[in-house]
Amino acid sequence: MSDNARHVASTRVVTERLPAPRRVPIDAPWAWLAAGWRDMWRIPGISLTYGCVFAATALVLSLGLWSISAHSLFLALAGGFLLIGPLVAVGLYEASRRLALGDVIKLSDVASAGLGARGQLGFFGMVLLFALMVWLQLAFLLLMLFMGDAALPPASTFVQTLLFTPRGLGLLIVGSMVGGVLAATVFAISVVAVPLLLVTQTDAVTAARASIDAVVMNPRPMALWAALIVVIIGAGFVTLLAGLAIAFPLIGHATWHAYADIYGTPSASAAVAARS
Repeated sequence: MSDNARHVASTRVVTERLPAPRRVPIDAPWAWLAAGWRDMWRIPGISLTYGCVFAATALVLSLGLWSISAHSLFLALAGGFLLIGPLVAVGLYEASRRLALGDVIKLSDVASAGLGARGQLGFFGMVLLFALMVWLQLAFLLLMLFMGDAALPPASTFVQTLLFTPRGLGLLIVGSMVGGVLAATVFAISVVAVPLLLVTQTDAVTAARASIDAVVMNPRPMALWAALIVVIIGAGFVTLLAGLAIAFPLIGHATWHAYADIYGTPSASAAVAARS
């Protein structure tokens, strides 16, 4: 058997052994958040470093938009961060995994998380980046459709234009619908896919399918989880991005516990329940 054939065969074996998603109670996301909060404060240096880097990146991009008078795209930027967040948080997943095992955690080890599965994680990352590019192109298109050739409204009047003019309301409604569909799609394929790729040798397509299966098996808990992510990350943005330093690592650690609860080993799931 050739090396390529052996690789395909081994991949198929791992894929076939992926467990079916477990059904979790509707209030499970609150337990994931509680477990994530505990993880964050067990390793505050690592968690808050990740959060500060994420917040600083958002700040730099926001200032860049401001400098070119494109502050009207701030909402599109916030939506984009939600799309790529599952991949950016891979180090936080690794930190929570090691905490569950009782390992000593170093920032260098966590920062290099995923290198062993870089091919599949890299491919999945390209999918999320493609979704981000699609979202930004759609945002520009919607701005042109509803605002026409006029310059983007200045920051001082943008909210009034968005809420109290026909074209602004149209942009808000249609943009929210389009962004919601794209965000729901990305959420469905990624909610547990990156943690799955981190700890198994499965391929990115199978991981995305497993993530969709988790959502289908648990529609109400996953709807609550999606809403909590939007609210918590949104709170990070409305606090002039400072809140992202806590919001991002909190969601990252909690996402690992969502994976452990739905797809992890029985012992990992029991550990989540015990900590709750």
